[in-house]
Amino acid sequence: MRVVGYRLAIALTLALLPPLLSACPPSPDTPHGGNPGRMSDAQYDMARDLWLRQGKTREALGHALKAVDLNDDNSDAEHLVALIYLDFCEKSPDDCRLADAEKYTRMALDARPDFREAKNTLGVILIHEKRYDDAIKVLKPLTADILYATPENAWGNLGWAYLEKGELNKAIDALQRSVAAQPVFCVGNYRLGRAFEQKKQLQSALEAYTNALETDSLACKKLQVAFAGKGRVELVLGQADKARADLDQCVKLDEATHAGKECSSMLEKLK
Repeated sequence: MRVVGYRLAIALTLALLPPLLSACPPSPDTPHGGNPGRMSDAQYDMARDLWLRQGKTREALGHALKAVDLNDDNSDAEHLVALIYLDFCEKSPDDCRLADAEKYTRMALDARPDFREAKNTLGVILIHEKRYDDAIKVLKPLTADILYATPENAWGNLGWAYLEKGELNKAIDALQRSVAAQPVFCVGNYRLGRAFEQKKQLQSALEAYTNALETDSLACKKLQVAFAGKGRVELVLGQADKARADLDQCVKLDEATHAGKECSSMLEKLK
């Protein structure tokens, strides 16, 4: 299974990870007086640096797993392991290990029951596992947690769970709350567009897809699935020229993805 479209959500979660313990992460061989806790923290720092700064995902996973082996109460390391597994799912279905991502997220929550970011991650994993009711049970309380720093994520993922379950009215309500909490939350706007599109409320869908793309975030401006959705709706509304421009941009981003292939197919029909 491939986890599609989660890269932006991972990026939002990463912003909440604890910072490196030092400006330059220590060597994993640096002695720490045999203190397992400090050794685990050093491995966590190394893993985080390898993943976020160097893009070395496999090496990062190895150090994150060592951090957990050294201290199974290191909830930050356990959560990091889960996020790295999700990143593998984003890149390749052959490397996707959702069961392992769930295992380490639950370990993080066992070590720290109030770990809100890990609860959100667990909800996302359950959605990808098509366990929508379980995801809703995890995410709904999080939307009411006043201490959660990014409520748009909880509302957005709750709306996503309802959307995948086919409960469109509940999905729209949750997703509207998500983008109300953070208007530039492009993933929330994209999912809102999908919900409106499925309800045949095409003008509302077009507005949501447009909002997903019109932000100051470079990553949001490259949200390929939003270009595909926008193009689909414009075609139905008879706005062929606008659709062609959006579909062209969609294909330019990556013609090999599912969205890219869909956009190419729609462009062929416009010729």
